[in-house]
Amino acid sequence: MASARLAVDIGGTFTDLALEHGGRRTTIKVLTTQAAPEQGVITGTEAILSAAGVAASDIAIVLHGTTLATNAIIERKGARTALVTTLGFRDVLAMGNESRYDQYDLNIVLPEPLVPRHLRLTVPERLDNEGNVILPLDEAAVRALVPVLQREGVESIAVGLLHSFVNPAHERRVRDILAAALPDVPISLSSDVSPEMREWERFSTTSANAYVQPLMASYLKRLESGLRERGLTAPIFLMLSGGGLTTIDTACRYPIRLVESGPAGGAIFSAHIARECGLDHVLSFDMGGTTAKICLIDHFKPQTSRSFEVARVGRFRKGSGLPLRIPVIEMVEIGAGGGSLAHVDGLGRIGVGPESAGADPGPACYGRGGTHPAVTDANLTLGRYDPARFAGGNLRLHPEPARAALAADVGDKLGLSAEMAALGVVEMVDENMSNAARVHAIESGKSYLGRTLIAFGGGGPVHGFRVAEKIGIDRVLVPSGAGVGSAIGFLRAPVGYEVVRSLYQRFRTFDVAAVNALLADMSAEASAVVAEGSFGAPTTETRIAFMRYVGQGHEIPVPLPVRVLTEADVATIRAAYDTEYSRFFDRPVPGSDVEIMSYAVVVATIAEQTSTPSAPGAAIAAIPVRHQQVRDTITGEVSDWAVHDRTSLSPGATIAGPAIIAEDETSTLVGPGWTASINGFGYIELTRGVAA
Repeated sequence: MASARLAVDIGGTFTDLALEHGGRRTTIKVLTTQAAPEQGVITGTEAILSAAGVAASDIAIVLHGTTLATNAIIERKGARTALVTTLGFRDVLAMGNESRYDQYDLNIVLPEPLVPRHLRLTVPERLDNEGNVILPLDEAAVRALVPVLQREGVESIAVGLLHSFVNPAHERRVRDILAAALPDVPISLSSDVSPEMREWERFSTTSANAYVQPLMASYLKRLESGLRERGLTAPIFLMLSGGGLTTIDTACRYPIRLVESGPAGGAIFSAHIARECGLDHVLSFDMGGTTAKICLIDHFKPQTSRSFEVARVGRFRKGSGLPLRIPVIEMVEIGAGGGSLAHVDGLGRIGVGPESAGADPGPACYGRGGTHPAVTDANLTLGRYDPARFAGGNLRLHPEPARAALAADVGDKLGLSAEMAALGVVEMVDENMSNAARVHAIESGKSYLGRTLIAFGGGGPVHGFRVAEKIGIDRVLVPSGAGVGSAIGFLRAPVGYEVVRSLYQRFRTFDVAAVNALLADMSAEASAVVAEGSFGAPTTETRIAFMRYVGQGHEIPVPLPVRVLTEADVATIRAAYDTEYSRFFDRPVPGSDVEIMSYAVVVATIAEQTSTPSAPGAAIAAIPVRHQQVRDTITGEVSDWAVHDRTSLSPGATIAGPAIIAEDETSTLVGPGWTASINGFGYIELTRGVAA
């Protein structure tokens, strides 16, 4: 009987794979094939099956995450999309909420809508805020759009009508009319994709879903076909941005929910590690080849949100991107990875990213035609990498092209040697990541005091100790398989789905029957999606109401009982809101009524139990396999750093910095003043200021 589990994470530079079978785990990294991402997955799958000695027929489930949807939006490489909306609301996508992310910038650049104005088409119809028909849908006007859509070569259609989140009848009729005339053109309805109030966010999310749908559906079908041709008959599940898994069919219908699927896997990985080690407050630090992702995790649960911005035109600037109203694990993501390119700006300052060398041609040291320096080139020049062991030996690095690129693009412009240019590049990328982490904590109203940084991804363990120093963290944890952490996170994720809908209610006129009917319908929808992939596994359900005092602009999530509500529950839920509001803002507002804007229901399989650590052995100083010259980024001095092989380190082994712990997918740097030890799980614990 098939029992192996395969996880695949496509990043901008590397495609990571993790396979678990018979209590063993095999991991591998291959270069991402940008033009046809499924080829990298198939190549990596063949390689990992061979390395693990597992047949394709032994795979019981395939778990997959990808940044393909995100990249399509950022790079504007999605389908030619049209938006059909209510007469008079053509320019909602362009007007937004009329806010400016920088009110003093006279030349402010706002994000361009994914749908250009000439493809934003209107039809006469109107519903009121309760879903009652004020003006019936003009079906002749809908049919008149067909020749326009054909003439413009539209490849995908978004339908967003006013107040359709309350009554979807008009949207569904528009879909039926257009689908009959254009059967090969996919249609996304806002009442399906994002059935919540606030038309800008709803129309934007639906347009983005339509924009990436043809690309994602085509890719997923090609991937499924390619794996089937190689004998993998196992079901394929996709990682959702909110941390659950879903089927290919659901992913093809709602691909916008995959925008943060890869990073979400990393957050799930960190949460699992935190639970194993009993760490209540951690910072997840995932640095890959193209981006770095930072996420706060408290009590083993990643911070979550119901909104997300993609393709920001202002770096680190809230409000400068396209709004998406989807369940996401909240994190900050910046263009700071191993492939991030270094340059000197007009003021003579070293800058890193957000542009990336990707996998083709990649950093200069890859020897694949790249001529511009990336962070990987800087790390190699500083002596931090073994050129022969990078990516498990699958990709040999070339030091001379790295030095030449650093000298040409950075060093010569600043009068620095290649080595000192490399030091500046690494220090700058560490500062960029640290600054993003500081901003994220401030925006979340939290601090890093007492937190542990969990470092993973190809670059996380390399840069982890320095980022920790900069943000005031004294403990870093590097788990096993850190180089492919997001892929391993997929193996730990539950099959789950979240449904969000709006039903406006005030507590003074709370309609218990209407709310119960809505929650029951939402529960049935989420349960049906999860049932497709849970294979009868037990599930858990969570219900949340998003509330605010009447007239306020932002809501607070409040848990609801998972049962039929009674009149007696209304006062209890109101009291729970006051308590939660006081937690955020110190005290409630007496006499103010509370309004509920929307509801969320999450159904998910129950997370697997964590493993038990081995009894740590007696502390003993580890013996290095060799030494290599490394330039310290703080002092600029070159010295011998001990190099240890991670596979030879047993629980209890201790290492005094400076040192390098090398493994196939990454290397852990133990900086000066830090001590490393191996805990009962085999994880590396770095502690600052503790002697070995």
